[in-house]
Amino acid sequence: MSLRLPAGLHVIERGWLSANNVLCVDGDRATLVDSGYVSHAGQTVALVRSALDGRRLGRVINTHSHSDHIGGNAALQAAFACRIAVPAGLHAAIADWDEDALLLSPLGQQACRFQHDDLIGAGCEIEMGGLVWRTLAVPGHDMEALAFYNPERRLLISGDALWENGFGVVFPELLGEADGLAATRATLDRLARLPIDAVIPGHGSPFTAVDDALDRAFRRLALFEERIDKLAWHGIKVIVSFAMLERRSLPDADFAAFVRGLPFALDVNSRYLGLDDELLAERIRRELLLVGALREQDGHLCAG
Repeated sequence: MSLRLPAGLHVIERGWLSANNVLCVDGDRATLVDSGYVSHAGQTVALVRSALDGRRLGRVINTHSHSDHIGGNAALQAAFACRIAVPAGLHAAIADWDEDALLLSPLGQQACRFQHDDLIGAGCEIEMGGLVWRTLAVPGHDMEALAFYNPERRLLISGDALWENGFGVVFPELLGEADGLAATRATLDRLARLPIDAVIPGHGSPFTAVDDALDRAFRRLALFEERIDKLAWHGIKVIVSFAMLERRSLPDADFAAFVRGLPFALDVNSRYLGLDDELLAERIRRELLLVGALREQDGHLCAG
């Protein structure tokens, strides 16, 4: 099935470090879903300004609170005087700017502090882009995450709950905060029951092969349920890759110390893998080089 999104929806597809931004146009006003990473905030403002084409940005809505989805909030609010709405379960973490609860400190990531204006709960209806969307609780990757579903056009804005090739790292499980794998299965089961023709994910291009994506997601989830060490290793590699994309390059000799500076990598290794710190760093280095996430250049390791 070819993908034709409604005229009021404009997907600004971003590469890592930033999540996609979805601009939903209603006449002379617009809503933006998710805002990218803080180091890309200037680029986000420029991209949104261009897409607005003279319209007013009325609000930013976040699917969840991870750094690559909220990092442009403050800059967008400063540039456009827009309101910011977040999932209701995140009220305290954002109001108090709890960097542990927001997974900023544990993941070694950054965000610019902002104050939200509105809360959105699951089971509500919101209007965006000329369509009415149902808010869905999609816990797993983030236990407070929301997705947005339009039954009329059978569209899903999924955040990190469903990608074309999987879903976001199940952080609550790895940090011992919640049964993230069970929550992820419940989320996928719920999405599988919905009639969905197209998904606008938090990362990657919008897609229509929804059944295939769900099949891949269920198979990946089953692997993680059977082998928690596989989830642990996947999570560590993702976070180190993200950190290297932000850093861009560093001397090869400093890589082990760089990994030791990421609390999430050390904590998850201690919980599930039990590797010596040097062996952990060398194994990460080897595998990220193998898949092209890192490359060697003049004695340095560079993000792929």
